[in-house]
Amino acid sequence: MLYSFFEWLNQTVGDIPGFGVFKYLSFRSAMALIFSLVISLLVGKQIIRFLRSRQIGESIRKDGPASHKSKAGTPTMGGIIIFLAILIPTLLWADLGNAYVLLI
Repeated sequence: MLYSFFEWLNQTVGDIPGFGVFKYLSFRSAMALIFSLVISLLVGKQIIRFLRSRQIGESIRKDGPASHKSKAGTPTMGGIIIFLAILIPTLLWADLGNAYVLLI
């Protein structure tokens, strides 16, 4: 989205100094990495807090090792955090007209 927005803005307004950096894949990859880290840190805490409040967590079998008893109630939905940390930066920074991005 941001890639398309800045490309459109550069075409309509003209050559704006500094906006050419959005054309480079390395810049967009670095920004997506930073956004992914920030999203996983900020959203991760909220998701874990929400899952704990709903008591959605790991259940430990009675015949399991005693050291695993301390893990009871730990949320096991980390895939949600990883999915959001990949999806949101991809939608923001990728060229959504690229066939490889569409394929993924």
